[in-house]
Amino acid sequence: MTTTQLLSLTGVSKEFPGVKALNNVHFDLNKGEVHAIVGENGAGKSTLMKILSGIYKKDTGNIVYQGNNVNVSSPNEAQKLGISIIHQELNLMPDLTVAQNIFIGREDRRKGRVFLDDSKLNKAAKDLLAELELVLDPKQKVGELTIAKQQMVEIAKAVSYRGEVIIMDEPTSSLTPAETDALFKIIRTLKAAGKGVVYISHRLEELNKITDRITVLRDGEYVKTLNTPETSIPEVISLMVGREVNQDQRPEVRPLSNEVVLRVEGISDLNLLRDVSFDLRKGEILGFAGLMGAGRTELARSLIGADPKTAGKIYLNGKEVKIKSPSDAVKVGIGYLSEDRKKYGLLLIQNITFNVILSSIPAFSNRLGFLKTKPAGSIVRDAIKQLSIRTPSENQYVKNLSGGNQQKVVIAKWLTRDCNILIFDEPTRGIDVGAKDEIYRLLTKLASEGKSIIMISSELPEILRMSDRIAVMCEGKLTGIIDNKDADQNKIMQYATKFRD
Repeated sequence: MTTTQLLSLTGVSKEFPGVKALNNVHFDLNKGEVHAIVGENGAGKSTLMKILSGIYKKDTGNIVYQGNNVNVSSPNEAQKLGISIIHQELNLMPDLTVAQNIFIGREDRRKGRVFLDDSKLNKAAKDLLAELELVLDPKQKVGELTIAKQQMVEIAKAVSYRGEVIIMDEPTSSLTPAETDALFKIIRTLKAAGKGVVYISHRLEELNKITDRITVLRDGEYVKTLNTPETSIPEVISLMVGREVNQDQRPEVRPLSNEVVLRVEGISDLNLLRDVSFDLRKGEILGFAGLMGAGRTELARSLIGADPKTAGKIYLNGKEVKIKSPSDAVKVGIGYLSEDRKKYGLLLIQNITFNVILSSIPAFSNRLGFLKTKPAGSIVRDAIKQLSIRTPSENQYVKNLSGGNQQKVVIAKWLTRDCNILIFDEPTRGIDVGAKDEIYRLLTKLASEGKSIIMISSELPEILRMSDRIAVMCEGKLTGIIDNKDADQNKIMQYATKFRD
């Protein structure tokens, strides 16, 4: 079968101050193909796509699009050429409608070219959504939609340009399995229409379902391109990280301490939680599993005082404590890593040092309130080394780090605070398989040192790999706690659906 090449990048390099982001990278995309780009955080995936979509300018290299050498000088230029990108971080305006977001900057106007023709805009959006089989109201404000539906609006927006190349950067990171299947149906429709799709994802199990080829990047350099039907996920992982990674590992069976450091009795709230009780032991990793909306994050936020509870008590080392705010939680030694690191965990316009010491500033300040830079810098450099944070220095702004490295900075913050109880909500979301392995080893080390960890995760293999015991929630209620040795995915799902029809 003959193939028609849509796009070719050769010898592409890009350097930022102190960082060689890309070095002599090449990549090509055929008509009617889904081509994945994979690699660890910091491998250069997003940088390469930002060059292709006109956000960054390449230092060296050539881009050939539909047989012509092109210079993609801006996002508008990329869209005119027929190259659209769906960013991992959604780029929508919450106060505008679905239709207005899809066709922003391309709206039809009524006669006289003063007022927008909303009826025509809504009709065009309705037709496009029907074509993609997306159940969305063109007139609804985007800010009222779930994150998953906002992702679908981004997809519709990208398709609306009717280009030949669509780049999808982590498109399933906020989607349920059913929504992911709906997205894959859209991708197959685009493929059948001859479009080229560049697909970036940390969920490697998706590659066999949707991609034709896989290109691996490592440390900003091209490694290899594989035909998906002829490769395996372990081979892809090995190329990504340069070593073997065992994804099916289970924790070593070890006797749990009888010392209960946290006891929760009858936690309820106004909206979802119903009479949740459990205990956490010293040196234990207690995993929390459940389907989306089960109440795991709500429970975590209630424990740290971020959201009010209507009933329930919290005991630390046998003594009841009143936690009415996150600062109260920190004072009694409970640290919380939110699933939304950018909104609740980081100050993006500050450097790594400030973010790492953020919860421990009094310990690094003198009597006049000035920061003691020498001890702070030493602690932060040690954290960077311990967590393998990829950065030229501790003075790098956090907004310039990859998603995985931003996550590591949040973890470093709570390690610096030296909390005895750590609540990790989706600690590896948006992190590549190599960085996950590093974080798994770190959490295991912390538990062996006596730290007690609550880990919330939507990935059942992760829960099974890391947890000593697994607490399962469904519709705001704790439905069971299972020892790891007795657990498997089927049993967890039985508990996770116990209160569903």
